[in-house]
Amino acid sequence: MGFEIGLTGLPNVGKSTIFNAISKAQAEVANYPFTTTEANKGIVSVPDPRLERLAELVRPEKVTPTTLAFVDLAGLAEGASRGEGLGNQFLGHIREVDAVAHVVRCFTDPNVAHTYPDLNPRRDAEVVTTELLLADLATVERQVAKVERRAKTGEREARGEFAVLERAREALQKGTVLRKVAWSGSETSHLRDYFLLTDKPLLYIANIDEESLAAPPAEVGELEALAAEESSPLIVLCGKLEAELLDLDPAEQEEFLAAAGVAERGIEQLVTVGYRMLDLITFYTPVGPELRAWTLKRGQPAVEAAGKIHSDMARGFIRAEIVSFDEFCRMGSFAKAKEEGQLRLEGRDYAIQDGDVVYFRFSV
Repeated sequence: MGFEIGLTGLPNVGKSTIFNAISKAQAEVANYPFTTTEANKGIVSVPDPRLERLAELVRPEKVTPTTLAFVDLAGLAEGASRGEGLGNQFLGHIREVDAVAHVVRCFTDPNVAHTYPDLNPRRDAEVVTTELLLADLATVERQVAKVERRAKTGEREARGEFAVLERAREALQKGTVLRKVAWSGSETSHLRDYFLLTDKPLLYIANIDEESLAAPPAEVGELEALAAEESSPLIVLCGKLEAELLDLDPAEQEEFLAAAGVAERGIEQLVTVGYRMLDLITFYTPVGPELRAWTLKRGQPAVEAAGKIHSDMARGFIRAEIVSFDEFCRMGSFAKAKEEGQLRLEGRDYAIQDGDVVYFRFSV
């Protein structure tokens, strides 16, 4: 299973420009609303200095990083929760992603059409959030009507589900996004079945112009305040600059960024923060000619990690031979780690840790 982050926002805020910069894809970019009518998807390598260090030690024929998928969703307009614009299509696409990156315009450009005539990032962000809240409220109210009948018959599972839906409805009616509500493990399981939009992890992207890179405008501060209120991360980048960097080689990119007063590409920050926001970890398999990084949700057991590589590994799982990244770097190889007693033998229920270097033993 891959992990997907959907780029959302009002029309013409720079989503497709940022998407192209992320994925090196060529999603259509134009100056009119709803340029993006279908969800474009791009697969992006996750920056990983640990993988680079392991490659220096192992010297494999092939190095394969782990990846994230970014999806360029259609722009959302006011009234989308009622089906206006491309509302129904948009909401269907956003339900399928694992997290949301909300792009907000923090620059002025008379040559680019905008939903509203003035620049007000906080209002723009709240318009989108309101539509997602209303869409979730409609979903929850439909489910309440269905589950309530079963709950009244005394069905235990239905009573628990009904209680969760009532909590969700109360929060949504107050304008509270569901990711801010403290849910128990069983409550989270119930909510997951409904693919609720405001329950998904979210980060904000403040899209600024090149002139503002050294000193972001005051409007970015307004968006920072909103992100802090929601405990959501915020990334400040210039989508136009990120797209221009695609035509440069790495050395030229560094020179370009230095001239602009930027220490790191915003796109790299976005991928790294998105990975962390989804609570993902990376483990490594330096086997044969290939060194490869793999993605897991934190807490997943070794048998599921083996299944990421091949279903036969999970079915015939015997054990996992594991050394931490730091110890592997100190030893230089699995053989040396085993010789020094640093190689651990773990069973199928062992929770893989971030940075584990793993060899799976299995028999089918």
